Amino acid sequence: MVDEHPLIEAVRPLVEAVGAEIVGTAQMEGAVPLEWEGEVVAGVRIMSLHDALPHMVSQVEGELGGKLPRLERVEKQVAVRLLDERGAFLLRKSTDEVADLMGVSRITIYNYLNSIRGDRAS
Repeated sequence: MVDEHPLIEAVRPLVEAVGAEIVGTAQMEGAVPLEWEGEVVAGVRIMSLHDALPHMVSQVEGELGGKLPRLERVEKQVAVRLLDERGAFLLRKSTDEVADLMGVSRITIYNYLNSIRGDRAS
């Protein structure tokens, strides 16, 4: 565990929200350094795009209080809206993955997206 430091304590909620991790100075390879008064106190390792969709889905499930396949239709639409706002559907094959996770067809996801995006254009 990285030593507690005021900077680390301050950035921890943000780091966790974006699915990154705080690493010690001995594990800095590939990490963004966190500097305090000219000294590197830790680093932040950003998650790979490969891990982005599962992290976003997990966050949305937590916010909605249930796993995607167990959500009611309206809650699934909210989940798709939240995922869309967070850029989930910019990732390759994410529509198919979200459809599989929700237990709906890809066409259903596209219908939700069309409805959501149509509402934004109005």
